[in-house]
Amino acid sequence: MQSLKIWEDKIKEKRKSTPWREFLQEIVSWMPLNLYKNQNLISRFPPTTRSNIISTKQFEQERESLTHYGRDYDFEKDFFENIALLKKEIPFPNLMDYGWTEKCEYADITYNTKNVYLSFNSVWDNENIYYTLGTKGNCHNVFNGVHIWDNSSNIYSSASIIKSYNIFFSDFIINSNNIWMSRNLIGCEECIFCEDLENQKYCIENKSYEKEIYFNKKKEILRNKKNLGKIKSEKYGKNFWSSSISWSFIIDSENIINGVKVYQVKEGRNLILTWSEKWDERMYDVCVGGSWVSYDYAGACSSWTAQNIYICDSIGMSSNIYYSLNISDCSFCLGCIWLKNKSFCIFNKQYSKEEWYELADKIFASMEKDWILWDFFPWSLNPFYFNDTMAYLIDDSFTKEEVGKEGFMWRDEKIKVDIPEWAEIVYAKNPPVLSDIPLIKGDSQSGAKAGGLNDYQGFDENGNWKINPEILKKVIIDNDGNYYKIVPMEYDFLMKYGLPLPEVHWLERIKMGFKI
Repeated sequence: MQSLKIWEDKIKEKRKSTPWREFLQEIVSWMPLNLYKNQNLISRFPPTTRSNIISTKQFEQERESLTHYGRDYDFEKDFFENIALLKKEIPFPNLMDYGWTEKCEYADITYNTKNVYLSFNSVWDNENIYYTLGTKGNCHNVFNGVHIWDNSSNIYSSASIIKSYNIFFSDFIINSNNIWMSRNLIGCEECIFCEDLENQKYCIENKSYEKEIYFNKKKEILRNKKNLGKIKSEKYGKNFWSSSISWSFIIDSENIINGVKVYQVKEGRNLILTWSEKWDERMYDVCVGGSWVSYDYAGACSSWTAQNIYICDSIGMSSNIYYSLNISDCSFCLGCIWLKNKSFCIFNKQYSKEEWYELADKIFASMEKDWILWDFFPWSLNPFYFNDTMAYLIDDSFTKEEVGKEGFMWRDEKIKVDIPEWAEIVYAKNPPVLSDIPLIKGDSQSGAKAGGLNDYQGFDENGNWKINPEILKKVIIDNDGNYYKIVPMEYDFLMKYGLPLPEVHWLERIKMGFKI
């Protein structure tokens, strides 16, 4: 046990000094933000030679047999050569679906959640999540969001929302409700066009009004659909209840260097979308992760409800996992891929506890000798197009030539979308802005090809905002040539809150919520 801690400390010590850009390139590039058609399946993996995929259903049926791929460690090769050979043999599911889920066939990385569509990383009791990255902990009815956590509901086109409801076109909101086009609010309600307020209500542009006057002004503001959108502000997310920290929207934390969207973490460096319920300690180089138990993440991407995780991707509900991929409900695994409910395995092969410690110690020693003990997986093993990952979303200064030299893949061509010949196309911006909104047209007119979204939305004769349900039958094309549709749950939400039809592709809406 003592020798294992020595290797852990050496890995942590190295990860404490990773430059930010290197962290993005090395680790955050393992977080894909796109979906592809691969072998007639919707997949997180693009159709390349780096991944052998099968359907998630078939994969789960075969998962118990993955120890059959177990192999002896070849000390004539370095560690990453060994794991490349194992990875080549094991099939991957088209999407990552952990635990209990329902109606999540078009979402990636889901756990104990229901009705998630074209979204990423939704865990723990969420429902009705659309076009969103990062929902956690009993969140409901979220559209076009990023980083929506802890009992938040009715969220639209917003980012970094914690314990809040009825939030629209807003960012960095905590313990608040009925907020429109605002940023950096805590403990507020009924605010519009506001910034940097605490425990306020009935405010417009940071000015407080009498309740009746406020609601009259609110009705007028929201009626003008040109008002509805993110406010133009260069401000970062404020840091609340934290000390000795740097960067943006760090909540109830301390001793954090380079943190973005961090919640209740006691010590760490290079953290993105990380959280804890009990003040996790010692988290270094972590992209999307957190736990209800305490301490020690070093070099991890998409790892949650786990502890003692070292150089891993996609680890759930596990402990003491080293240099492994896609592990759940396991402990003491080294160099393993896709195991579940296993312990004391190395390269998917089962060992006794004593055998495991002895062999692991030898492998770590050989890795240190090869000077790779603290490295993340080589870029030649990364199965994703670099410019389709969170790394590029955060920093688009990376070039194809720069990352190509390191072995990353890069997508040049647009993703092909199969549009039926009979589909009727609607242009998102024709006319380009929501000025002089017309009365909504009848069904006989709204089905014309090459129309614009404004042909399907407007005020009726009684002054009520309406969206023609015929839009559900159309395919929309935005100004960049991307195709998307409106789905029934989305339509109902837009109608309920008087919102206009979105004018950009669903993936671009996610990207809008994650600019650092």
